[in-house]
Amino acid sequence: MARSIRVDSRLAERRELEFLFEGRSVKAYEGDTIAVALLAAGIRALGTRPATGGPRGLLCTVGHCQECLVSVAGRTVEACRCMVVQGCDVKAL
Repeated sequence: MARSIRVDSRLAERRELEFLFEGRSVKAYEGDTIAVALLAAGIRALGTRPATGGPRGLLCTVGHCQECLVSVAGRTVEACRCMVVQGCDVKAL
């Protein structure tokens, strides 16, 4: 049996934003975190592990694990806790 999904009409009212991740243009919506916007764009790897060179990405999504660290304007931030700002330039760590 299929279930219907009710979408909050306020989502349609959110302003569309655009930012860069590693030079790639990514669309987001006002109120999105960097992590949410990257996931929606199909970007799963946010950087590499220094010890192994393996990919880092989202793990806890609440700011405890530090797996989603990225650089924004020269500052290291957690992608799961940092809101997208129009035109920001996000770099993988």
